[in-house]
Amino acid sequence: MEISDMIDLAKLMPLLAGQAGVWEGTYRYYDADGRLVDEHASRLTCRVAPGDGYDYHQTNLYTWADGRTDTREFRGRWCDERLWFDDGPIEGWAAEDRFDPDRRTLLLQWRRRDEPGTRFYEMIQLDAALRLRSRVWQWIGADGRTRLRTLIDEHKVADDWR
Repeated sequence: MEISDMIDLAKLMPLLAGQAGVWEGTYRYYDADGRLVDEHASRLTCRVAPGDGYDYHQTNLYTWADGRTDTREFRGRWCDERLWFDDGPIEGWAAEDRFDPDRRTLLLQWRRRDEPGTRFYEMIQLDAALRLRSRVWQWIGADGRTRLRTLIDEHKVADDWR
C-alpha cells in the first residue's frame, strides 16, 4: 500500500468531503433479538484535509442521559481508492459506493481494538442536500453471528467544523 502525501479528498471522495462539518444525532444499539440495549446523543465533527498528517479527521462526542460522556478520535489516510483508518480505536476502511446511481452511499468495514473477534460493517446514506444521514452498523462475531446492530440518525448543524 502506497500512501500519497498530498491528495484532494474532495475530488476523490466527494460524498465524504460533503460531510465535513458538525453533525448531531442519536445512536441506538439493538441486540441480536432486536431489543434496545443502549441509546445516547452524539455530536460529530468531521474534517477533510485537516493538515495534521491525515486526510480525514473525525471527533465524536457521545452523551448519555445519565450525564456520562465519551470522546473518540478517528483519523484516515487516502490509499488504494479508499480512506484507511489505522489510528486510535479502529482499523479499517471507508469507500463511496460507486454502484449507487444517486451517489449517496458510503460503505465501511472495520475492527475496533477493544472488540477483538468482531468485525463491523457500516452503511451510511445521505440525503441529496447532504444535511441528513442515517447509518447502520452490523456487529458480526468471529462465529459469523450478529452480535449487535447500531442505528444512527443525524442532521448537520454546521458546515464549518471550526
